[in-house]
Amino acid sequence: MAALAQTDSTSKERVDTIKIGGTIIIKKHNPADTFHHEVIIHNHRHESPSNLTTNWAILDLGFANYQDNTNYSSPEAQLVVPGAKDKDALNLRTGKSVNVNIWFFMQRLNLVDHIMNLKYGLGLELNNYRYDQNVVFQKNPTVILPATEYLKKTKLAADYITIPMMLNFNFTPKRNDGFGLSAGVSAGYLYSSRYKSKDGSGDKIKVHDNFDLEKWKLSYIAELNLGIVKLYGSYAFKSMWEKGLDQQPYNFGIRFSHW
Repeated sequence: MAALAQTDSTSKERVDTIKIGGTIIIKKHNPADTFHHEVIIHNHRHESPSNLTTNWAILDLGFANYQDNTNYSSPEAQLVVPGAKDKDALNLRTGKSVNVNIWFFMQRLNLVDHIMNLKYGLGLELNNYRYDQNVVFQKNPTVILPATEYLKKTKLAADYITIPMMLNFNFTPKRNDGFGLSAGVSAGYLYSSRYKSKDGSGDKIKVHDNFDLEKWKLSYIAELNLGIVKLYGSYAFKSMWEKGLDQQPYNFGIRFSHW
C-alpha cells in the first residue's frame, strides 16, 4: 500500500491519494464544506481473455478453382471426357466459379499466453464450378461431353460438411479485430453434388449425382487477420475425382468474423 497526500497551493482544498494495487482512491477535503467530501476511485485492472472463446455464424465469400493435372491423352481420362485434347475442355470461368462457406461456430483454445491457440470449428463448404465451354454431365457411368445446343451456363456444385483444425497465432490478444494468422488442415465429407444447366429460353436442368467425386476432401487451410480485414484460403491434398481426372480444388476469399 502506498499513500500520498497532496496540497493545492492555490486553494484551501486538500487532496489525499491512496493507491492499492491497481486501484487509486482520491479523496478531496474542502474546509468550506464540512458535510461533504468527494471520493474518486479509479480501477486500472484488466481482465485476462478467456481461455476458450467461441465465434458463432462465420461467413466466407470467395472464388473456387482447381489445379488441373489431368493427362487427357490417357485411357482413363478419355473414358470420362471423350475426345478432349487438353485441359481447355474443362477450363473454369474464374470470376463466376464461387465458394461460400458457412461456419456454424469456431472456437479458440488458449495454448500459450493467448498468443498461440488451437482453433477449430464446424461448417459447410459450398462450391460452384462454372465452365468456360459449356458441357453436359451424364451419370452411370460419369461422362462429360461438350454441349450440342446453346446453353447460357453450366456448372457443377459440390458441397461438404467440414471440420477445420488450425494452429492460431494472435499477435494482439486483447483486441477482437487484431492481427494474426492461422494454418492447419480440414476434413470435409461430400453430402451433396449436382450438375445444373440453363438454356437460352431460361429452362433449367438439374441432375443430382456424385459423378464419381471423392467422398472425402482433405485440405491445407490458412487465414490471415489484418484488423477488420480477414482472408482465408484452402488447397486440397489430392484430386476431387475418384478416377479419370486429376483436379485439385482450391478456394480463397474474404472471411466475415468477429475474430
